Amino acid sequence: MYNCKGAAAGSIPTSEEGYRIQVKAGRTNRRRRSEAGVALLIAIFVLLLIGVAAIALIVSSGTETALAGNYRSSTNVYYAAVAGLEEVRARLRSSDPNAFAKTAPAGFLPATGTAFSVCNPSYLINPLGSETVTPWVSGSTYQDTQFGQELGTICSNQFPTSWHSTPSIWQGISLAFPGPRYKWVRINGVSEQSLQLDVDGDGNADSSAPLYYNGAGFSNSSSAGQQVLEVTALAVLPNASQQPTQKLVQYLIVPVPVTLPPFLAALTISDSSVPGNSATYLAPANNSNFLVLGNDFGCNGNPTALPPVLAIGVFQSPDVAGVKGGIQSTPASVAGNYTGSGSAPSVNTVSNTLTPSQLNAIVQTIQQNADATIPSGSPGAQKAFLNSLGMSPTNILTLVANGDLDLAGWGGTGYGLLLVTGTLYYDPSTSWNGIILVIGNGVLTNNDKHLNGLISGAVYVANTQLPDPNLGGGVVSFSQDMDGNGVRYSSCWIQRAQPTSGYKVLSFHEIAQ
Repeated sequence: MYNCKGAAAGSIPTSEEGYRIQVKAGRTNRRRRSEAGVALLIAIFVLLLIGVAAIALIVSSGTETALAGNYRSSTNVYYAAVAGLEEVRARLRSSDPNAFAKTAPAGFLPATGTAFSVCNPSYLINPLGSETVTPWVSGSTYQDTQFGQELGTICSNQFPTSWHSTPSIWQGISLAFPGPRYKWVRINGVSEQSLQLDVDGDGNADSSAPLYYNGAGFSNSSSAGQQVLEVTALAVLPNASQQPTQKLVQYLIVPVPVTLPPFLAALTISDSSVPGNSATYLAPANNSNFLVLGNDFGCNGNPTALPPVLAIGVFQSPDVAGVKGGIQSTPASVAGNYTGSGSAPSVNTVSNTLTPSQLNAIVQTIQQNADATIPSGSPGAQKAFLNSLGMSPTNILTLVANGDLDLAGWGGTGYGLLLVTGTLYYDPSTSWNGIILVIGNGVLTNNDKHLNGLISGAVYVANTQLPDPNLGGGVVSFSQDMDGNGVRYSSCWIQRAQPTSGYKVLSFHEIAQ
């Protein structure tokens, strides 16, 4: 057979045909060799990309690890510093188990009623191991350089010239892990000049007088409210790869006073329009020295220029005559012992917006924030407990007696707020500077007759045994032959005896290092 070219099928190709076949084969081989080179380049390029991506991932992972580590260190030191602020805020409360008033050396806090100095701070220190923490010393490891930046001009020094210090609670606790690693916390008063804040509106932030908070803003007047305190904490954590991580943070805080009934008279006695619930008052008939004065007296015992309040206040006008009758049953001259606003005897109505449940809520708040609870039992046991408290003008306390309190034979002087939910048996040898609340049973009477104690501040007697909205009739009844000098109103002692429920944070910020 022959193909279309005339060659027999299966015959050997001619030389021309072989040449064409060889050329074609050569071209195919060259093309294959060329494609093999491209594949190698592609493979190398892909490997290079993978390598670059791997290196980028490794670098990114290291960066992320470093960032996470730095963030962790920054967060840890931040919370360590805040822990220092919060320890101070808690320990400023006298009801706290570790309160500075109970655990710190004398002088760490100023006397009650005395302003915290701007230039003489107190330091809470928290050294780790055997290290020394003396922030008030120039050149020390953890020196307080911020004091000079903020207060140096006011205090004429870059570091405090006088100070007090006490250790953190963590210094006395043995734990398997370390406590917060703040180094120190400084407590001091603030002023216009230190805060760069024009409080008195004279156009200049130039006053160095301590600032007070009136609930809405700052004031230079101590009568406006509670003093504003500045609390500054430094925390430092070691860092193996860089400089130690540190934070300096600061609070402005102010005490939050416990809500008390308004003291619109030297002696207030509850009553209501419910039959049988009139206010009862019976004066010592044979004691011409017994006074109830609504004229204001200072903490030093001298009269002030402040407007007087009533000697005795009740809530219902019909009871005014009854209370006056309890006074006028004594010799006529004794009526002049009850002075204040209005003519003697100064007895009249005062406004009342408090119901039994509201007064009981006040009682509960005082109980929760009291410095001590007087045990029930014999007068001897209660007297011994009162003696153990060491009350003084610099140790003003909030005390609670859940039930009756019998002061028989206690000729001491109390300072602060006394709350009695049962009957208060007053001993005329007892003196008290501050506030006496007899809320609950609402009975104040005497169990002894002699000596000449004096109550300076205010007394509030309220019977809360009726359901809302009516108060029961309070009872203040003294025996005719009781001695004692009575009650005189003192806004100063009322303010000093004001208990607090904690410290409110007015502002918080981190100070740049």
